[in-house]
Amino acid sequence: MQRKAYVPGVAALLAAVLAGCTGGSGDGATADDSHPGNAGTATPAAQPGKYRTLPEPCGAVDRDTLDELLPGIRQITDEERREKAYAGQATVTFDTDRKVGCQWKVESPGATDHLLIDFERVVSYDGAVSDDAQAEQLYAAKEADAHLPEPTVTDSATGPGTAEGGTDAASSPGPDASPSTSASPSGSASPSSSAPSSPSSSSPSTTPADLQPRVLDDLGDEAFLDDELSNSGSTVEQRTVTVAFRTSNVIVTIEYAEQPTTVGVVPDSKEMQDRARKLASQLADSLSG
Repeated sequence: MQRKAYVPGVAALLAAVLAGCTGGSGDGATADDSHPGNAGTATPAAQPGKYRTLPEPCGAVDRDTLDELLPGIRQITDEERREKAYAGQATVTFDTDRKVGCQWKVESPGATDHLLIDFERVVSYDGAVSDDAQAEQLYAAKEADAHLPEPTVTDSATGPGTAEGGTDAASSPGPDASPSTSASPSGSASPSSSAPSSPSSSSPSTTPADLQPRVLDDLGDEAFLDDELSNSGSTVEQRTVTVAFRTSNVIVTIEYAEQPTTVGVVPDSKEMQDRARKLASQLADSLSG
């Protein structure tokens, strides 16, 4: 009787062992299946930027735009000199696949106008950093160097005074509102058809919020505008408006400067900013087209 009771017990034990082995095999399969998953978590190579080439810079600005930015160009009577002025001069670069630019300088009885455009295509040589991410870093450094003031919180408005009808991060009542209520280094706003930009004989110390250096939110992936008024020597004041923007892995910079010939005359800030922003929008559209 004891012997018969023992045999079934052994059989039960063997069955339990076999079941355990089967379960262990299942667990092992699960562990084995986890290895491919671990291999799949490897960081993929960073993606290249959208742009592989750059435009021809001296041909990137059409003649109508040059007429507006450089009013004296239409006053050049000698046809050969006028054509040379329209053609501009390419900036010196050692790698036209990565960086190109063009500059124009035109003198007129009222002022001397300068225009510079610069295109930089950013390429990352770090496999873990994309071209776009590298461009973001370079653009951020460029914006930091501009030392933009903190934005002023005001009512936003749209209108013809903003490029493509957009708004700024620090915009105030639109261009239809008279700026005479605020002091401005450019004086009263004047028609954009003036040539050169309509000057002001006074130079107050403050600038309306919508004309201060600021971040722009309607241009490329990110953009900013800087506006500086400086003295050449101790009498003549030159205004330089800079618009810089990034789209994917290309950074575009526009520098537009005007120096009046008359002592005490100050170039109009709003008019110069409008012209520079209009050109920036055109260049951004040409890149995306």
